Amino acid sequence: MPERKMNPHDFIKLKRKGRRIAMVTAYEYFQARIADEAGIDGLLVGDSLGMVVLGFRSTHPVTLDMVVHHLKGVVNANPKSLIVADMPFLTYEVDKREAVRNAGELIRHGADAVKVEGGLEIIDKVEAMINAGIPVMGHVGLNPQRALLRGLRLRGRDEDEMKYIFESALELEKAGAFSIIVEFTYSDIARELARLLSIPVICIGSGPWCDGQILVFHDLVGLNPNPPPFAKRYLNLYQMVSDALRSYIDEIERGAFPSQDHFWSLDEEGIKTLRRIVNGLKRGGQ
Repeated sequence: MPERKMNPHDFIKLKRKGRRIAMVTAYEYFQARIADEAGIDGLLVGDSLGMVVLGFRSTHPVTLDMVVHHLKGVVNANPKSLIVADMPFLTYEVDKREAVRNAGELIRHGADAVKVEGGLEIIDKVEAMINAGIPVMGHVGLNPQRALLRGLRLRGRDEDEMKYIFESALELEKAGAFSIIVEFTYSDIARELARLLSIPVICIGSGPWCDGQILVFHDLVGLNPNPPPFAKRYLNLYQMVSDALRSYIDEIERGAFPSQDHFWSLDEEGIKTLRRIVNGLKRGGQ
């Protein structure tokens, strides 16, 4: 666990030290608490909550208010981990003033930084947020918010796409981003980005040669029965919870729950009082 509260510059210092960064998404109090106690460096309140918490088919329906709602639970865990909040679809693309206003709302509710998807097309918004004092994490490669254009496929397949990824990452660094997530991109591209940039390159589905890794909480612990192909499941929590619920149902049906350890009975004086009250009610009802 970090010895003190992490800040964005700490991520840059970790890269300089050669120590890889561990991040995970978190959407509520206990997820944040467990992850922080385990020693996670950064918590992302991701717009992925739309899919793994609310069951949407994409991240597009997620609103700023939804992210704020889940951010509050993470902040209440008081983690030492860096808290990064995702800026949902169309909360920063329209213009610089709106981007700053919406990012400021996330900071006001306890985020230590915000994350935005995109590259060259949003550099002016990133600069405006940073100039307003808001730390920004970039996100290149696969951008789920832009999946309607090119799908959820592996990125970096041709020269134009490779060039766009590199130019975007360099411009994000130049604008002042403190780190960049690279999602579902060929590992060779991510490795070169990590070598080229002085800020951390944190990967998801983009290989091992990065400055850190991030996974969605539900994929990591096996709560999502259909995770993306690049996610590693460290636990089958879906099955464990299902088994626990089946045991609960069985014990209720057999009368095994609650047992003596899970309820309390009155002493003799309390029983006398109870009977007196019940008898009085019976006579009054006659």
